Amino acid sequence: MAISPGSDAAFSGQKPTHSESPRSKKFLLTEEEIFYMSCRAAYLTVFKSSLDNIISKDQLYLALQHAGRNPSQKTINKYWTSQTAKLNFDDFCIILRKEKPTSKAELLKSFKQLDVNDNGSILHTDLYKLLTKKGEKMTREEVNAIINLADVNADGKFDYIKFCKLYMATNEQCLKTTLEKLEVDSKLRRQQFGSHMEGSPERAPSPVPKASPRIIRKADQESFSNKGDTRNSSLATARQFKTSVSFTVTMGADSNQNSKLIEPHSIKEWQCVQSKGCFFLEEDGEIISHQYKMQIAQRSLVYITIKPLSLSQAEGKPSPWLSVDTALYILKENESQANLQLLYFTELRNRETFGWTGELGPGIYWLVPSTTGCRLRKEVKPITEEAQLVYRDETGELFLTKEFRSTLSDIFEVIDLDGNGLLSLEEYNFFELRTSGEKCDEDAWAVCRENFDTKKNELTRQGFMDLNLMEANDREGDPRDLWVTLHSMGYNKALELTEACPFVIDIYADKCKPRIKAVHMEACSGQLEKAICKSVLNKGNAKVMDGYENIIIYTYKRDTWITAVIENKSDDKVIIHVNNELSENCVNNRGLGIFAVEVAPNSTMIGRLVIGQNGILSRLLYHASLERSKPSVGSF
Repeated sequence: MAISPGSDAAFSGQKPTHSESPRSKKFLLTEEEIFYMSCRAAYLTVFKSSLDNIISKDQLYLALQHAGRNPSQKTINKYWTSQTAKLNFDDFCIILRKEKPTSKAELLKSFKQLDVNDNGSILHTDLYKLLTKKGEKMTREEVNAIINLADVNADGKFDYIKFCKLYMATNEQCLKTTLEKLEVDSKLRRQQFGSHMEGSPERAPSPVPKASPRIIRKADQESFSNKGDTRNSSLATARQFKTSVSFTVTMGADSNQNSKLIEPHSIKEWQCVQSKGCFFLEEDGEIISHQYKMQIAQRSLVYITIKPLSLSQAEGKPSPWLSVDTALYILKENESQANLQLLYFTELRNRETFGWTGELGPGIYWLVPSTTGCRLRKEVKPITEEAQLVYRDETGELFLTKEFRSTLSDIFEVIDLDGNGLLSLEEYNFFELRTSGEKCDEDAWAVCRENFDTKKNELTRQGFMDLNLMEANDREGDPRDLWVTLHSMGYNKALELTEACPFVIDIYADKCKPRIKAVHMEACSGQLEKAICKSVLNKGNAKVMDGYENIIIYTYKRDTWITAVIENKSDDKVIIHVNNELSENCVNNRGLGIFAVEVAPNSTMIGRLVIGQNGILSRLLYHASLERSKPSVGSF
């Protein structure tokens, strides 16, 4: 189930309390800013700066502990594999979004599984057996360290109720202490928000709150121990060379280019194909979408558009996805999928429709949809009442509610990619991969055709409804599996589509009938990021940072959006600190006005994507400073 950013705000399960400083009174922090500040608070109990990297499993374990998580060895191994050399602060934030904080109720429930006498304690002898022989086995020395905790052990028993109170109190104090340090130390606060403007003098490490012991989980009865030493966790692998460099770009909404999308005059005579798709917002904020192959049989004038798909929403319910920006990048396949050449993208606009028109030769092209993510974000409003999905009549027979049937009908519209009113096995499998992670094979599809309404070996809308009703009947009316499907498709508990954006692609050609086929559903990264960077480098305005001819910031603007790309031509890694807090009427894809971007040697990276509020972009004030890192000799 998708959650709002605010649910990650505090690692003890409660929102952090900020001191009533003049700054906190003047600037009310958003839920997203609270989350990132809390992430930094945990990170800074282990590292001197949020720009330092995690370079070992022990550091990752300790940082997660300070964030109120209960990382098992399995969890650590999931994020630190044999190929992992380091994790940065952004990686840490992504992990915290995925790994939820442990509540006191969950702690107690886990321990109760081991409390055979139900008296609030566990015998030391039983604790030895559990922790040295089950789950992730601990050594006797590690178990002794737990039993020697004076506050929670007495008379040969481990008092887990006291331990839970101590654990939660320690987490809360750890977070509070570091947040207060951030609030008091203005230089440190600016640095941790990525706007550090000048070199900071070396200072002695601050006192670090003690991390909470690890706890036992219900799933695998994991051991708990207090690993790691913060004195060893702040070892630096690179010496930092910081220089204050100002770089300001002020932009208006006007553009010298004609950005109006105009249909070709003879388009009614052209041949047309259509395909639908969807952007889905993941738990960690990543966006995935369908990707397509397009075939053009002979050289033709081509007109391609993409726009959000309008669905039949119940009266009074919002349709937030209709304001989501969309784009389509057109890449030419040369010999292999790995060798794709960016040709064009849909930069022209007519209201919510973005498009491109021009001539394409015969061949295979990739169409990669994109959205900035500025308006496709985790929803923040709480849902007070959960919609009803099923009900029973007076005879006890199970039915789908009218509201749920309407939602299923909309889902059918989204997954019916070719728009023929039927679901092929290929279309259905995109839905299955999204909701269950598994494909339906030919045998299972044959059974489906035998039991549900089909036409031409494809599933009808009614058949899709009956399939969901059967799933409810299999669970005797329990709707939990149905909710898994709904959340995967971007719906909240009120049956509002808030964390997905369905779209439709139309392709017209004057000489031949184009063909389009969805081939993947993947994260909007990799080839897409390369395509965006190349498009901005080709068309954007370049400005060299003062005194650093190898650091160039490219900005490409239209009437409603701006993309900034940073190019690092040097042999050193650089960190660009960006501050656009003074921008007006702007929404950005990072959610914060102040952040840092790390750019590897001889590479490019998207600095940010910005679109205007209500379709109007007033002013973007882009202030950057640079920090350059060189490898150190030895360690210190």
